[in-house]
Parts: sequence; C-alpha cells; structure tokens
Amino acid sequence: MSEAASISTSIAERYATAIFEIAQENDNLAGLEASLTDLATTLEDSAELRNLIESPVISRTDQKGAIVAIAEKMKLVPVLRDTLALMADKRRLYVVPHLITALRALLAAQRNEVVADVTSAKALTKAQTEKLASTLTKNVGKTVTINATVDESLIGGLVVKVGSKMIDTSIRARLNSLQNAMKEVG
Repeated sequence: MSEAASISTSIAERYATAIFEIAQENDNLAGLEASLTDLATTLEDSAELRNLIESPVISRTDQKGAIVAIAEKMKLVPVLRDTLALMADKRRLYVVPHLITALRALLAAQRNEVVADVTSAKALTKAQTEKLASTLTKNVGKTVTINATVDESLIGGLVVKVGSKMIDTSIRARLNSLQNAMKEVG
C-alpha cells in the first residue's frame, strides 16, 4: 500500500470508529448503514460529488456548504452529516471512499460478518456465488458476503480476499508462477 493510501486509510478509520461508536450509543446502526449505502451509491454515480471531495481548488467553505446541502437532501443520519461537515472543515473529504469502506467493515464485524472480495474472469452465477459464500463461511467461521468483480485478464479461476488472506487460483497467477520457474531453470 502506498504511503498516501495508508495515511488516508488511517484518517478514515479514526473517523469511522467515532461515527460507529456514536451511532451505536444512539442505537442507530441500521440508520447509519442505510445512509452509508446511499452515500456510497451517490459517490459512485456522481462525478460532480467525486470532484467536490477530491478537488483541492474548491474552498473549505464551499466544500462544507455543498457537502452539508447534499447530506441534508439525502437525509443522511446526523452523525454522518456532521462528520462530513467536520471533514470539509479539516480538508479531509478526500478520504470519504476510505471512510465508507472502514464503516462497512465495522458494521459487518458487528453482525459477525466478513466481506470477501472475489475477482473472477467472468461474472459468477447466483448459484456459484452462493456456493462460494457457503464454503467460505464454513472455513472462516463467520457469515461471508461476496463482493464480486470481473477481471478478464485473469483468464480463468478466482482471486479471493478475505481480510488479510488471499487465495489466487487464477490461470494468470499459474502462468506467472510457471514463467518464474522457467527463468530459474534457464
């Protein structure tokens, strides 16, 4: 992980922990999760919102005004809205994607769930996804939710990341391994 990404993740995790604890004290984890889903979807769909949180050219005041207006229009829970305003004051809105990831991880841990990032060469069917989730649940001991993506460069197979563990059964990885073995021989 690059140093900048590590710093962003660290900042986001501190904000996420505070937001989570406040929502938990207020018995509003469900509201937080709904707001978080809305924010993530909007961030993914809106280039303007991504520009707002990433642009160093936009002033703190303008960023804060815009993010508060957006949060109010989206009816985000107060703790998330207020934190976004604080992050704008501190010029830290650029960590919002990391904040979303960190909050999702805290919410999943609360439910004794873990998210498995699965990358495959082609889209998995519903049956394949369910079977993989079932197998991973047995091995991990927690309920596993699959976050599936497609990367055709894998050629075939899967790359599964659960927490700090990674299983790479892709053909690309096998070809790379074979290539390295051939370099050692010749």
